[in-house]
Amino acid sequence: MPALALYTPEASPELTQLLDLGGYVWKRIVTVNDVVDLEPQESWAGAIIQLGEDPERGWTIVRSLRGKDIPIEPVILLTRENQLHQLQLNDELFDDFCLDPFHPHELKARLTHLFTSELDSNTSNLIEYGPLLINLETYEAVVEGQPLDLTYMEYELLRFLAVAPGRVFTREILLNQVWGYEYYGGARTVDVHVRRLRAKLGEENANLIQTVRSVGYKFGKSRWQ
Repeated sequence: MPALALYTPEASPELTQLLDLGGYVWKRIVTVNDVVDLEPQESWAGAIIQLGEDPERGWTIVRSLRGKDIPIEPVILLTRENQLHQLQLNDELFDDFCLDPFHPHELKARLTHLFTSELDSNTSNLIEYGPLLINLETYEAVVEGQPLDLTYMEYELLRFLAVAPGRVFTREILLNQVWGYEYYGGARTVDVHVRRLRAKLGEENANLIQTVRSVGYKFGKSRWQ
């Protein structure tokens, strides 16, 4: 899954946490050069631009994204109320906006509307990584041609990790995204399922799921490393 370009001049932890909890893959860009230098091999999946106190810097990033041979879309702006007048002059540069400071529920809804259909349309029914093949339609996983006998939650955990290779997820994010916000189990639940998955992947492939000490887990390596 390609990454979203994220421009946030003030490094907003609320914004990055919302993206992580939503399962989005993102890369932070700081300068216009980053638009090209950090671009995934499959191009950007879209962009989130927080205009902040210096909106012209943000607009410069947006123009760079939209000015590519194949313009990057969709683009959502986080704009302050006193910057709204700028939107009418640049309406061709973005697809949606949200007032900043943002309400998490509103921004989450707008991101879902913009990006879910876009990502779904670009996502194959198969996830392939080395010896592992996951079929999203049949809920089956195969390693080195041999079907894996997975429980539903083991499959969901493996699928969630494999969609974003190289991305590190905390145990809390995995609990929220795989088991759901209403699940009250502790972090040990994640550890137990990871241990079972590694056993089923076999000794040669157990390292597909890597432990990041004091943080959580990641699957394989990023496709853009």
